[in-house]
Amino acid sequence: MPTPKAIFYDLDGTLRKSQPAGRDLFAEHAISLGLGITSADRLRSARWEHAYWASSDDLRADIERYKAEDQAFWRNYALRQLYALGCPEDCASQYALALSDFMETSYQPQDLLFDGVAETLSGLRESGYVLAVVSNRDKPFHDYLREKDILRYLHFALAAGEVSSWKPDPEIFIRAAQQADVCPGDAVYIGDNYYADIVGARRAGLIPVLFDPAGVFPEADCTVIQTHAQIFDLLERM
Repeated sequence: MPTPKAIFYDLDGTLRKSQPAGRDLFAEHAISLGLGITSADRLRSARWEHAYWASSDDLRADIERYKAEDQAFWRNYALRQLYALGCPEDCASQYALALSDFMETSYQPQDLLFDGVAETLSGLRESGYVLAVVSNRDKPFHDYLREKDILRYLHFALAAGEVSSWKPDPEIFIRAAQQADVCPGDAVYIGDNYYADIVGARRAGLIPVLFDPAGVFPEADCTVIQTHAQIFDLLERM
C-alpha cells in the first residue's frame, strides 16, 4: 500500500456529532411511550439510518415527494424509523405523529467536535498531509469550520452540492483528489457511514477508513478506527 499524501474527512458523524444523537432520543422516547425496543433493534435502526442518508433511493424519493413540505418529510421519516426499530405497520402508524412532534419540539442537541479532532488535524498538517473535509452537505460550510476553529488546519473543504455529486457517487471523491493534486490511491478517506463513505471512497480508488466509535458496523471489510488519534498508528503502519 502506498504512503498516503492526503487525508480527507467526512464532516457530520465523523468530525462533529450531535449530542444526544437524534436516533437515541427518538428510541428512548418511543420506549417511554411503551414500545418494546431492544439494543438489537437500536443497532438495526442505526444501520438503516446510515443507509437511508447515503443518497438512497428512498431518500431521493422522499425528497421528491415532499419537496418543501419539511414537516411532512420528518413525519414520514419517523414512520420509517419505527419500521427500522421493528414496529409493525399498525404500531408505527399509531406512534409516528407523536414521535415526530416530540422530536420537532424537544430535540435541541449540542453541536460538538469528537474528542481529539483539533489535535489530530494539527498533527497531520504538521506532518505534511494535504487535509480536506468532503461532505454530503448541499452548500459550502467554511463558516462552520471556522466557528469550530478547525478551518485553519485544512487545505480545502468540498460540499457535494458544489459538484452535484453526493456520496457514494465516486465523482465527489475524484474531484477532491483532483483539488488536492494527488492520485485517488494516494488519498485516505475517513468517514462514519459505511454505505456512503466506505463504498464511495472504494469505488473512486481512495483508501477507505471507517470511523465507528459506537460499533455500528462490526463486520466492516475495511480498516476501522474508534478514535481520531488512531489514524497516526494506521499511517505509520502504511
